[in-house]
Parts: sequence; structure tokens; C-alpha cells
Amino acid sequence: MANVPFGPAQYLTRFSEQSISCNHYVLAKLGIDRSRCSLKIEDYVILCMPFQFGFKRSILMAPLSKEELVFFQKYENTTVNLSITFIPAGRIEPIHFFIHCSLTKIGQMKNRENVGLFVVDYKNTPDELVMVLGDFLDGQEKLLSQYEDYADTPIRVTPDTSRALGYNMYSVICDSPQGRRIQVLSLSSKNLEHLEAAGAPVRAPGTAVQYQLFFKKYRVSARGRVERAAQIPQGIIQTVSQLHFCPELVEVIDDYWLNVHSNPKAAKQ
Repeated sequence: MANVPFGPAQYLTRFSEQSISCNHYVLAKLGIDRSRCSLKIEDYVILCMPFQFGFKRSILMAPLSKEELVFFQKYENTTVNLSITFIPAGRIEPIHFFIHCSLTKIGQMKNRENVGLFVVDYKNTPDELVMVLGDFLDGQEKLLSQYEDYADTPIRVTPDTSRALGYNMYSVICDSPQGRRIQVLSLSSKNLEHLEAAGAPVRAPGTAVQYQLFFKKYRVSARGRVERAAQIPQGIIQTVSQLHFCPELVEVIDDYWLNVHSNPKAAKQ
């Protein structure tokens, strides 16, 4: 019987070629201390933030003028040091990493003036860092499975279910800089049904949409495509959209169903 890897070896076998794109949700889930992430290049210490994080390579972003970017480009292909601190959920003590890296490339972030990107390749990857990243990716795989599991069980949005969901009864569809407020009628991990006031467009099936849904736990940004839309009495627009995988939303829905199963009276649908 072949030996099954465990611990860091297990995660490297499963995820070593993956990288993690770091939005606000990811940074919070990983527990990255934003005030304690820096890159040391010779005697210069540059405060930075992960843009993509991997088991072998990371891309870090930092505020840099064009002149500073040109200056630091001369350090490409030299050894630099990445200092970063994690405070994962459930841990009291932070985890500090000091990683020797090769600075592979420096460039400007697309469409972001005065923001530079540093590509660094680790000379070695600490086992504890492998565990932090592996735990996160393992959790995302479980959420992806729940995204499928909860797809066909819509939740009707009422005052009771909103309380159980931690939903603040406020959502917008982002088709303008301010967004257009909507009334969510029901949602699942894969579908959202909502109403808009008269004058809103009747979006064609397949139209890309983005929503901002305000929960106590997260401000959820969910993307998807219109499945169907129609005008109903008084000019109100009713729309049903299919949602792409959104881990924050799946977490909220999972918490809801766990609450319902453990306490059926907590939410009345």
C-alpha cells in the first residue's frame, strides 16, 4: 500500500502549483496582518501587501512612484527578504515568517498609477506557511462543494430568515457608480431572485451582473448572469440570476443552514 502524505507534504501534493489571489476576504481568512508585511531590499524596507500568494512564489504590491519603480528595478535577480505575519483564526499567538527570496521582476500594476508589483520566488518555504496556505485552500474546496450542495435550496427572504442569515436587508445591483437598490426575494448559493423599481432595465438572459449584499459577517460581492427577467404589475422588474461561486456567500448560507438544523425555530421560511 502506497504511503499517503500528510501535513505539509499532503498540501504540497495537492496545491503546490496553485496561487491565491488576495482580495479583502482572502486576506482576512488567511489572517494576514496588513501592518506587518514588508520586503527588505538591501537597506530599504518597503511596506507591501500580497497580491497573489503561493507555495513557491508571491506577487506583492506596494505604493511606488514611477521613479522609485525604476530605481528598484536594478535589484531584479538579487536576494531579498520577505517579512510577513499571520494571525489565523483560532490562534492567540501570531505566526511570523522571514523568507529569503529571489526578486524575479518589478513592474507597474495595470491601471494603477503609483502601485508597483514585486514578483518573488522563495528560496525555501517554511512548513508552517505551507500549513496556513494549505488549510485555506482545503477550506475553499469544501466551500466549493457546498456551493453545489446548497444550489437547489433557495431561502425566501423574510424578516425571520434575514435575522437568521445576518442579512441587513440592503443590497444593490452594480450597474452604475452608485449602484441600484434591489429587494432580494430569495437566494441560494447559485441563484438570486430580486425586484427593482419601475424604470430599471429588463436585462436580457446572459447579461453579466454584479451584486453587493450586506450581511453582518461580510459585505458580499457576487457576480453572475441573468437567467430571466420580466416586467410585472406597476412597472416593477423581477429578475432571476445565476451566481458564480462566491465563498463569502456560501459561508453565510452554510451558517444559516447549520443554525436551522440545530435550532429549527431560529428561522421560519
